[in-house]
Amino acid sequence: MRKMNLFSIGHSNHEIGQFIDLLKQADVTAIADVRTQPYSRHAADYNSDILKARLKSEDIAYVYLGKELGGRPERRLMCDGVADYEAMAREESFHSGMKRLIGGAQTYRVAMMCSEQHPLDCHRCLLVGRALLREAMDTRHILPDGAQITQTEIEAQLLLMANKTQDDLFADADTLLAHAYAQRARKVAFSEAA
Repeated sequence: MRKMNLFSIGHSNHEIGQFIDLLKQADVTAIADVRTQPYSRHAADYNSDILKARLKSEDIAYVYLGKELGGRPERRLMCDGVADYEAMAREESFHSGMKRLIGGAQTYRVAMMCSEQHPLDCHRCLLVGRALLREAMDTRHILPDGAQITQTEIEAQLLLMANKTQDDLFADADTLLAHAYAQRARKVAFSEAA
C-alpha cells in the first residue's frame, strides 16, 4: 500500500468553523471539491467562491474536480436512472481527475470534499475511494467527530452490510466485494428520481 496523504470529508451541516477545525485536526492542506455542482442551497459557506476564499485565509488550498470526479453523471452513464459508478470509473475524464488528485497528494495533504456526512453515503468513497484503493492508496475518511476510517475498513463494513461475510462457494472475494459496492451504490448514488 502506497503511503499517500489522501482523505475525504463531507461538509454536511457543519458550521464552517467546525469544518475547518476537522481539516486542521487531520493536517489537511488542500481540498479537492468533488461535488458535481460546487455550491450548497442550504449552506452558503460551502459555495465554491466563498469556500475557496475562507480556505485560503486558513492556508488551505482549493481545487474543483467535480467535472472529473463528481457523482452526478451524464444520462449515458446511468443505469435504470441511477449513476453507474463502474461506467463512470471507465471514463477518460475520471482518469484525468484521478491523476490530478494523486498528483496533488504528492505535495499536499488532500481531502476530497462532498456534501454527504458519512462516506458510505457518498461517491467520494464508493467511486473515488474505491478507485484509489485499486491503485494501492487507502483513503482516510474524516468522520463528523474527527475520527477517521480507512477505505479498507469501509470495505469490511460494506461486506457486512451486504451480508457477504459468509463463504460463497461460487464467488471469490473480489466478486463479493464488487457486489457489496454495487448494492450500496444502488441505494445511495444520484438518481433521476431523487
